[in-house]
Amino acid sequence: MNDNNITPDQQAMLDRFVRQNKLFYAPDPAIMENHRIDPRSEIEQRLLSGEVDPHKINEVRGLIISALDESNTMIEQMGAAPGAKWGDMTTGIFTAAGDLSMIAPHGVGGFAAAVFYPIKFINKYWTDEPTVGVREGDGFIHNDARYGGIHNTDQSMMMPVFWDGQLVCWVSATIHEGENGATEPGGMPAAAESKFDEGLKMSPFKVVENFELKRDLVTFLQNSVRDPKLQLEDMKVRLHSCLRLRERVVKLLEEHGAEALIMTLRKHIEDVVDEVRRRILELPDGTMRTVSFADSTLRESALLKLNMAITVKGDKLTVDMRGSSPELVNRSINTCQASFKTMLYSGWMQNVWPDLPFTMAVFTPFDFVFDEKSIVNGSFDTPQAMSLIPLFKTMTIASIPMAKFNYSLPNRYTAMVAPQYDQPATLIYGGITQHNEFTGNFCADINGMGQGGRSHRDGEHSVSPPFAAHCDLGEIELMEEDLPLVRLGAFTLTKDRAGFGKQRSGLGYEQIHTFRGSALWGYMTGCTGSLFPSAQPLFGGYASPAYPLCKIKGINVFDELQKNPERVPFDIVRLMNERAIEGATYSTHPSAMTFELAQPGEVYMLCQGAGGGYGDVLQRDPALVMKDLEEQLISDDTARDIFKVAYDSASRLVDEQGTRALREQERRARIARGKPFDEFVKTWSTPEPPAHLPYMGCWGADVNTVYGIMMGERVKMSATALQSQFMLNPKDVRIAQLEAEVAALKRAG
Repeated sequence: MNDNNITPDQQAMLDRFVRQNKLFYAPDPAIMENHRIDPRSEIEQRLLSGEVDPHKINEVRGLIISALDESNTMIEQMGAAPGAKWGDMTTGIFTAAGDLSMIAPHGVGGFAAAVFYPIKFINKYWTDEPTVGVREGDGFIHNDARYGGIHNTDQSMMMPVFWDGQLVCWVSATIHEGENGATEPGGMPAAAESKFDEGLKMSPFKVVENFELKRDLVTFLQNSVRDPKLQLEDMKVRLHSCLRLRERVVKLLEEHGAEALIMTLRKHIEDVVDEVRRRILELPDGTMRTVSFADSTLRESALLKLNMAITVKGDKLTVDMRGSSPELVNRSINTCQASFKTMLYSGWMQNVWPDLPFTMAVFTPFDFVFDEKSIVNGSFDTPQAMSLIPLFKTMTIASIPMAKFNYSLPNRYTAMVAPQYDQPATLIYGGITQHNEFTGNFCADINGMGQGGRSHRDGEHSVSPPFAAHCDLGEIELMEEDLPLVRLGAFTLTKDRAGFGKQRSGLGYEQIHTFRGSALWGYMTGCTGSLFPSAQPLFGGYASPAYPLCKIKGINVFDELQKNPERVPFDIVRLMNERAIEGATYSTHPSAMTFELAQPGEVYMLCQGAGGGYGDVLQRDPALVMKDLEEQLISDDTARDIFKVAYDSASRLVDEQGTRALREQERRARIARGKPFDEFVKTWSTPEPPAHLPYMGCWGADVNTVYGIMMGERVKMSATALQSQFMLNPKDVRIAQLEAEVAALKRAG
């Protein structure tokens, strides 16, 4: 039977059969690849085609934002997850179609921006599904980034709001929970080799009916994680945050009616779209490019390229990521394009247009171009538990091309800023606490990254994560009450480890960790930036330094503090250089480390890094250099060797004439070192990546050819037919090396 012979009734029966017998409701590409707001609904069209009272809109908007602020504060006050205490959460309100309209004025806006994907999935697939449905009093849970989200440690509660039987909006609450039953404790497994190692992978499903959690499903989820108390408590917190937000929305509906709410939510996002189109029109037409590299897969060192070109033409802006590294089928650092857009948007709103309302509608005028099966457009089956590696870079690299676009504008919407430090440099922990409870999560140090230098002043120290300007650091004393962790020293800024420039970056701070009171405890890290700087500079500044992971093993530092406290300075550079603790083993490593067990009193150290510098170091005001010396942010060597300032060491009085002479001498030295561009390119540029370099991505400007590493061997692919790269197990590689050495020794013997 062919289609031409099917009657309308037969076609309807066939469609119904296919709909009722669908094998698997996988992530829908039509949802996951669409970042734009939906067209107006019939009621939105009717309301906004008539007269709109701006004063009423403003009043309703104020009530909504107040409700969002209150519900977000509830999470912060009641949440059990460490992330809730540090601001790694938010609440949001969405149109009935699922478009994000407004978020709480604090917390992680990207969490709400990502939730619009699962809400659209629920609207499309569960509304008319007879075994599910969407009704008053329902609540849905979700954490799988493949259906929308950043990574699987973030759990969201989504609740529909009805009025007179009509769905008028959605509300949500999201918390970075951490522990989710993954193959390594803490929820972000660097060792994951498939999506089945990631722990909970919750597609959007109903967990609340009649405003109450379904205890059978709660028990299932508790049984799937290492910390069932955390899972239960924060499910309650997210539910009651949504209920409080819903309560305020219902009060608003009672006072102003459904039409006022619907009109406000829609008008809010349409106004943003109109303003973004106007801002793009202000920009000069053209293309600006930048590249960045992650230097690790979290299992082995490699250069993984993120290749970005931003093109402006009229009122359209195109983000082109072609030429980026291919996806890795057995490494956890892939991300899908929906997550990429969410985090690019978060960085954009923090560094490019921070004055705009935080709604995903900002990207409606944008176009995106990806290679299929790239690291920023990963396929459904790739592991994505540590998608933070490309995503953190995603949040900062757009600062470079957009600064170049904005440089010529007579009026800017914020200061231009060099990229912020962009790595999750913290310890993820797991084990049995001093209270005999099993746990796993991460430390709040991730929220204290150094800002890049700004066009008008230095960057702020340890100001925030790149994903949220309003997050905070955790209280160490509270952490130490719950966990066997002990911090040696308190947030010491990383002297000399800044992005230098006319305006230097903000500094990060040192983290010196140990533990006691537990017989089973361990750590992992999920960070790159030990070989290739994480934060690039702007307009001639210096990039941030590279930071290793340092360890002092084989001793109990608490014994040493009892006997010889003078041998334990709370300073990473001194500890590693002086090596004063007898019997200890000192070592440095790439900052990525899969989970390993430790012994009480062993010391793990890493830095929260600095941002990139802005402008030429020779243009820095010598008075600011002296101020940095006084505040012990830099050393005399840095003042003289980097900034070329002549001064008296005792009084710190600047020799103005001597400084001018030193700087002029350095400018002449630069010219002497320089080469004509064509000559430089001949010695610098090669047709392909060097053979020894574990390199992934396009080489040079040709985005049509991409390099990868398959089973330890370099491969070369067309960008239109990328292959998923399979990496060898590092232990197998090491075993093979040792076996070869043994064989060579036997032959020599």
